[in-house]
Amino acid sequence: MAELHDLSPAEGSHRDRKRVGRGPGSGLGKTAGRGQKGQKARSGGGVPAGFEGGQMPLHRRIPKRGFRPRNRVEYQVVNLFQLEGFEGEVTPETLRAAGLVRSTRRPVKVLGEGEIASALNVTAHAFSASARAKIEAAGGTATVPDAAPAEAAATEAEAQVDEEALAVEVAESDDETEAEEQA
Repeated sequence: MAELHDLSPAEGSHRDRKRVGRGPGSGLGKTAGRGQKGQKARSGGGVPAGFEGGQMPLHRRIPKRGFRPRNRVEYQVVNLFQLEGFEGEVTPETLRAAGLVRSTRRPVKVLGEGEIASALNVTAHAFSASARAKIEAAGGTATVPDAAPAEAAATEAEAQVDEEALAVEVAESDDETEAEEQA
């Protein structure tokens, strides 16, 4: 039986590290493969990624159009006509199992294209007004799940910061009124 000390990598899979600057016999002595002088031969030398020798780089030549907010929420869209085969409860997990959405981590929005015949209890992160109306007209319910714990913690932290800022403002205004009274 093979022991741990007998194991070795497969033949040809391991190469020794290239040791540069170790004398002329190695073939990479003296300048260590960097050539003669120049910016790339210096320690810390080289050019940043995308540098084109002073020519206006591509990422600055291309026009920039539009605006994409950093915290934009991209919903996975499901239309009402896609919910025809479902019965009872419809959740992001059941939509994922049916192949209508790719991930249960990203939010789901139900849109009102098409009609719905059966009463479904649909749970999604957002609904269009027409989708909500059609689901409720068919006798179903359209519910939004509770905020994720991380989101709830973030809103709680924001509220706490707001309270602290308000307390500071109140204290400052009290100081100002005392100063006015004394003057």
